Amino acid sequence: MRPDSPDSVSSAPSGRSVPASSEVAAAPASRATTRWNDGVAGLCVAGLLLPEAVAYAGLAHLPVSHGLTAMLVGLALYALLGGSRFAIVAPTSSTATLSAAAVLSAPQLVGLGGAAQFVQASMGLALLAGGLLCLLAWARQGQLSAFVSRPVLRGFAFALAISIVIKQLPDALGLQLPAGVSHDPLQILAYALTHPQAWHGPSVAVAGAAGLAVFVLRRWPRLPATLLVIVVAIWAAHGFDLQSLGVAEVGAVEAPQFKPAWPTLTMSVWLQLAELAFGLVVLIFAESWGSMRSLALAHGDTLNPDRELLVLGACNMASALLQGMPVGAGFSASAANASAGAVSRWAGFVALLASALALWLALPSLHALPRPVLAVAVITALVHALNPRPLLQLWRMNRDRVLLLAAGLAVLVFGVLHGMLAAIALSLVVALRRFSQPVVHELVEMGQTRNFVVLTPSNAAAVVPSLLVLRPEEPLFFASAERVVADVMGRVRGRDGLLCVILSLEESSDLDSTAVECLLELDQRLRSRGVTLVLSRVKEAVRELLTRWDPQGLGAPERMFWSVADAVAGSLKPANRA
Repeated sequence: MRPDSPDSVSSAPSGRSVPASSEVAAAPASRATTRWNDGVAGLCVAGLLLPEAVAYAGLAHLPVSHGLTAMLVGLALYALLGGSRFAIVAPTSSTATLSAAAVLSAPQLVGLGGAAQFVQASMGLALLAGGLLCLLAWARQGQLSAFVSRPVLRGFAFALAISIVIKQLPDALGLQLPAGVSHDPLQILAYALTHPQAWHGPSVAVAGAAGLAVFVLRRWPRLPATLLVIVVAIWAAHGFDLQSLGVAEVGAVEAPQFKPAWPTLTMSVWLQLAELAFGLVVLIFAESWGSMRSLALAHGDTLNPDRELLVLGACNMASALLQGMPVGAGFSASAANASAGAVSRWAGFVALLASALALWLALPSLHALPRPVLAVAVITALVHALNPRPLLQLWRMNRDRVLLLAAGLAVLVFGVLHGMLAAIALSLVVALRRFSQPVVHELVEMGQTRNFVVLTPSNAAAVVPSLLVLRPEEPLFFASAERVVADVMGRVRGRDGLLCVILSLEESSDLDSTAVECLLELDQRLRSRGVTLVLSRVKEAVRELLTRWDPQGLGAPERMFWSVADAVAGSLKPANRA
């Protein structure tokens, strides 16, 4: 039997909590040291999240208060309920962009209500996404992210980061786009590059100074570089009256209200949002689980994906009901938390308290923040996503290059929403194509070891003329079963004197109805040629199913074996030959 390949991040059994790895990791250290590390990390995270929440609310086309609300709600709930000691749940660039694209893709969602109805539709989308995440957790579908392959996700994330950065150029350059230029990133980039005379000098200078300052301050990872630059920018806006020079400001910012409210939408709008929520659900969990899992692997922690799925769903539902926006565990904030020395989820509590205190004291001054500085904050937050190293490593591996390129081009050509849906569809098509074109190998015994290996020219002498031992390399299910049957029959027709076919089902942990029917049809076709079909490596679920469904045929004990060697020995007995 082949050894299983368990995930390096183990999942806890259903209904049982996973021991907090932070407790084990923090054991050698004193409680005071642990709290100090969490405090420092929490302050660093707060310095990163505050400007990101403001920026990502703009990406979602929502008032800033919605981003701030989502940040506080995500921090609070995940610190209470989450399993990862490093994950920080807050608005992310990808969820904000996809949420806006989903609502804008269907103008009828906004209708005649304008901006107010857009906000209601965005809240409804986040609420539905959270509900779907909770339902998937209840159904124990914690490995949902596996349906989007890593090359597709990397290509999507890289192209999304490029798209978001391009869309910040008008604010960073003080560029007024003419009516004929759409929000397509390629058109924005082309206009910005071909019209340098339209750039606003003071805005470019402010953006350049802010970018240089962030770059220099990031040499000290524990300093909240972006937050410090924003504070200085607000002071400079007052001191040098940047608005009089034509530098745009963020404007008035409403404080988070935390008023529970159900989105006021018609049933038809709810149904349209439900259709659009699927892409957001996949993105939230794929991005969040990728961040959580990579940090857990690096620090030897264990996570339960079903638990994380449930907590993410609860965070999104609570955020929507309190007038927030979609949230997820973004890699930048989570990695910053780990790099700053976080030991437990207390770092999230510190970040929550620091953010709330900062908003209470400084929110009235936020209106003076120059928009070029806000654009720089978005761009610098996406630096990690623009790192081409993972893409180059995949390219050098010479695997899945088409997936990588197709996912990236889909975002740039079709937009964020349709690019995400295309990426999901691409992953599913590739998976179905692989499963629907199974490889069937012939096996022979290696000497007298009872070990069976794939037939090669060097071991062809071990073939027993009356036996044909075959192993499908993919599970038998509706998309692969008929092709396996056709392959088996093709091999049978090419063998004279054949008495028995042994089919190894080691790759099939269970069978659907199509696979069962195909096996029964294969049994009938072989019997008509005087050949007996025997099954080996039959798993318990398959054994019980065949015993119940065809007890006198394939489900008979003498036709199902635990190993290939036992099946061969049983098939060579004179009674079985007869």
